[in-house]
Amino acid sequence: QVQLVESGGGLVQAGGSLRLSCAASGRTFSSYSMGWFRQAPGKGRKFVAAASSTGGSTLYADSVEGRFTISRDNAKNTVYLQMNSLEPEDTAVYYCAADSRGIGGVGLFSDRSYDYWGQGTQVTVSS
Repeated sequence: QVQLVESGGGLVQAGGSLRLSCAASGRTFSSYSMGWFRQAPGKGRKFVAAASSTGGSTLYADSVEGRFTISRDNAKNTVYLQMNSLEPEDTAVYYCAADSRGIGGVGLFSDRSYDYWGQGTQVTVSS
C-alpha cells in the first residue's frame, strides 16, 4: 500500500512560480515511476509530467514543457514539480500518482497506468 500526500499549492500571480511536493509512504518508492496530473474545473484529468524510478527519464505535456520540471529525491520518498512562468490556464487541482506495477515508458502519459493517487492540491494562478 502506498499513500501519497501533496503539498505546496496556493494562489500565485501569472508569471510566478510554485513548487509542489508529494511525499510517499512505503519502502519501495524508489522502484516506482511517478507522475503529476491536473484537473481544471469542469474538465477531465490531464497528464502534466512523469519521472522514471531513478528520475533519469522524464516526460512532459506539451503545454508545460520548458516551464515545469519534475524531480524526485528517493532518499526522502518525495517527488517534486517545480512550476515556473505560471499562466492562468495552469489553474487546477494537481495530483501526484504512483505506478507501482512498473508500466513505465509511454504508458506514463495515461492515468490508467497509475494505481495510487494523492488527494490533490489546489493551484490558482491569477491574471
